[in-house]
Amino acid sequence: MTVPSIGLGTYRLKGQVLADSVHHALELGYRAFDTAQIYGNEADLGDALAAGSVPRDALFLTTKIWTSNLHHDDLLSSLRESLRNLHTDHVDLTLIHWPSPNDEVPMREFLGALAEAKAQGLTKAIGVSNFTIELARQAIDLLGADTIATNQVEVHPYLQNRALIAYLREQGIPVTAFMSLAYGAVLKDPVIEQIARKHAAATAQVALAWALQQGYSVIPSSTRRENLESNLKAAALQLDDEDMALIATLDRGERVANPDFAPAWD
Repeated sequence: MTVPSIGLGTYRLKGQVLADSVHHALELGYRAFDTAQIYGNEADLGDALAAGSVPRDALFLTTKIWTSNLHHDDLLSSLRESLRNLHTDHVDLTLIHWPSPNDEVPMREFLGALAEAKAQGLTKAIGVSNFTIELARQAIDLLGADTIATNQVEVHPYLQNRALIAYLREQGIPVTAFMSLAYGAVLKDPVIEQIARKHAAATAQVALAWALQQGYSVIPSSTRRENLESNLKAAALQLDDEDMALIATLDRGERVANPDFAPAWD
């Protein structure tokens, strides 16, 4: 299972706003869509995709299991509910959204349930999100690295997560980068702006191209058709070594997604 390089993230999108975004995305050629139980928009996404003309087998759907559903039976029943909301009999990828806060649910229990979900055909692939090096090591011991389709983590020029990504590469686990634009903060960075002018590109394209050239999958979100179209073009933007070296200097460990139940970051 290979995670598509570019998909549409749906965090904070709901109702007609989500429907319009998905409509434009499908027309522009997006085929991968990322949601989560906690987003409260799986049904909206399912409705929007059903209203489109793209067949299910041409789509790649990802959802994520929330922390309140990590016990074995809860995980399986909640995933079945997600499938009903998404109007499908399976998703392509299911992730553990966050590790269990304070290890309330043993990893063996929720990863075992996730593996069962795959065996039952509820999901084609499984993976994790927001897992540190130590947590990824434990997951590999339980599942095997080949079973983990991705670790979806926050990565952008201001948080380059080098130690974690080096470990994941060593283990052969692909990275999906979320918050690739750091809520838009990197779009106003002078270095990013300089590189964008050099290539006659949008600043968002530079940030996304930086991630794509390192082999990460990205799932930027947008409600505007022109931004959705622009983001897709990041795949064709080739940054040179000088560009990449300049962006490497921007790392300052600035984390956007850091709830109080987050693990101890690397």
